Amino acid sequence: RQCFQCQCCVNAMARRTHSAGNALPLWRPASLATFSCLLLGTLSLTAAFYLPGVAPTDYHKGDDLKPKVEALTSVRTQLPYEYYVLPFCDQGVNMVNQDALNLGEVLRGSRIYELPYKFSMGVDENCKILCRKKYSQQEIEAFSLMIEEDYRAHFLLDNLPVAMSVFHESDDGSTLKAYETGYPLGHVTRAGSMEMFDPDNDKGEDPEQWGATGQIVLFNHLRFTILYHEDPSRHGMRIVGFEVEPYSVEHTYVNQIDFDECFNEIAGENNNCALNTCSATDKVSLSSPPLLLDPKKTKPTEVIWTYDVVFEPSPIKWSTRWDTYLQSADDAQVHWFSILNSFMIVVFLSGLIAMIMIRTLRKDFQRYEQTDYLEEGQEETGWKLVHGDVFRPPPLAGWLAVLVGTGFQLTFSILFLMLFACFGFLSPANRGALMQAMLFLFVFMGMIGGYCAARLFRTFKGNRWKSNSMWTAVLFPGFCFSIFFVLNLFIWGQKSSGAVPFGTLVALLLMWTGISAPLVFLGSYFGFRKAPIEFPTRTNQIPRQVPEQPWFVNAYLNILVGGILPFGAVFVEVFYVLSSIWLHQFYYLFGFLFLVVVILLLTCAEITVVMCYFQLCCEDYNWWWRSFFTSGCCSLYLFVYSLYYASSKLQMARAVAFMMYCGYMLIVSSAFFLITGSFGFLACMVFIRQIYAAIKID
Repeated sequence: RQCFQCQCCVNAMARRTHSAGNALPLWRPASLATFSCLLLGTLSLTAAFYLPGVAPTDYHKGDDLKPKVEALTSVRTQLPYEYYVLPFCDQGVNMVNQDALNLGEVLRGSRIYELPYKFSMGVDENCKILCRKKYSQQEIEAFSLMIEEDYRAHFLLDNLPVAMSVFHESDDGSTLKAYETGYPLGHVTRAGSMEMFDPDNDKGEDPEQWGATGQIVLFNHLRFTILYHEDPSRHGMRIVGFEVEPYSVEHTYVNQIDFDECFNEIAGENNNCALNTCSATDKVSLSSPPLLLDPKKTKPTEVIWTYDVVFEPSPIKWSTRWDTYLQSADDAQVHWFSILNSFMIVVFLSGLIAMIMIRTLRKDFQRYEQTDYLEEGQEETGWKLVHGDVFRPPPLAGWLAVLVGTGFQLTFSILFLMLFACFGFLSPANRGALMQAMLFLFVFMGMIGGYCAARLFRTFKGNRWKSNSMWTAVLFPGFCFSIFFVLNLFIWGQKSSGAVPFGTLVALLLMWTGISAPLVFLGSYFGFRKAPIEFPTRTNQIPRQVPEQPWFVNAYLNILVGGILPFGAVFVEVFYVLSSIWLHQFYYLFGFLFLVVVILLLTCAEITVVMCYFQLCCEDYNWWWRSFFTSGCCSLYLFVYSLYYASSKLQMARAVAFMMYCGYMLIVSSAFFLITGSFGFLACMVFIRQIYAAIKID
């Protein structure tokens, strides 16, 4: 998890270099001194290097801190909104001044604005008045709807997201601290009680039903706890935690108060802005009367927004401040169980293939090499009999080449993405970096996709390479963009910040048509100029008739069975990936994910080879498309599992949310289909070339 912290790597490098220096006693003193000077200079430069967006900031007591807000999000709607879509306090906020966002942040619906909260480093302040608002019935209805749909606000301070502390008891009895990012705007309680709605209840209850018969509580008081680490050698303090506790309190006051003059002032200080519910010495507690919202109330509702600020020293160092955030998504035992489960599947398939290779194929080779094997009137049987048709180009060969080329383009993009993530270049501090990196990698891997598609297309004796490269550049990106554009219209209709602006859509089109498509054409040009892939046997002019097949090698049955094992090898990790995407959790265990992907590709290759061998033994030489669909069928199980996940873990509150979920999971499943299908196809082609090259053909 900490591999993205460069300072730790530099210190470790310094220790290793020091040890290496002690292991060179034969160097001359002048050479050693020169080397030491160069090494110290290099380390001094390297120690000052940090990845973009993760450089530390040193604060001193009294320095102003600038909290910001990212968005309002909900796992029940999956539709993010700008924070100020609700009438929160915005005094002193420049609504025009919005932080610059990268492409990934824009696509995920982030809109970062300033907040009116005022923090001073190291200065505790209690019961500060932010503002007083009088809300109309329409505004109260907007707050109530957001609360019923479980919306959470996401603040930022020193690039750390605000979080609520959650404590778990470990197996050894110790207490572990984890974070839930953001804080709820309020909660729904039962009528006549303060019992909160539990979204994980087993009673099948709906919070909207509670909202119709219960009470809606608004959190209008926030207690911020800012954790800092002070290093005496640096003479500064670094923020290592940003926590929040939301409270609901119905503030009251006796004297008339000019709340415009009480902006960011402590209640009751210098006998000004006095509240009956809290002061500089009296904190808001859970026993305070809550602030209830009544959407049916026609008169204006008064809400006074207040907050506390508490600074606490922490032993957590800046380089490990993300550990607590990642703790909620870190269950190493389950991931190791997933790896072990996947590894056992690979071992089983490897043993099956070893049996085919060592026993069955060896017997086949011995049988085919015997010159006196065939008696009078006896015919050959098995996979050798179709040697004159096994390399015959399949129907719709051009489309197969396009799909395989796009699959390899996606495969290399995913592998490079996970390598970058494992080496720490995609820190969670860089919001949106993962999505942005994936887009750029797919665009620049267009040359690989074009090369593979054109090379295979020429092997199939195709000659219209320009048409082939055009479809390679257009098919999958066009499919994704079409779904994305239609969904974006529905999201825009909901007035969500998740709707991608027109300028970003134009940028995506320019990336597609201006970078990806030319690279695909360039790769196709070089791929088509290469010699076609040579096969060990010649293809007969007249196709051989395929005999009637037994039921156990039925094409549809084999394809459906072939997708079960690859999906079974990854379904545990799929659960965590889906949770990180749709439950807004952090996922940073890319080492586990990389191992799972490697096991997935090995499983796809092995199951496809086994199914293909059985097919050839039944004298059916139409293996091209079947090999692609056999391993690619696991994407069908992925999509079905995603629907089960949505019904069991997500409570979709809007039809647009479910439509968006299905649309995006369809894109993910399609990419999964192309990746696994192309890798299974490659393994099958290599296997068939090897076995037919090992026998003598008359």
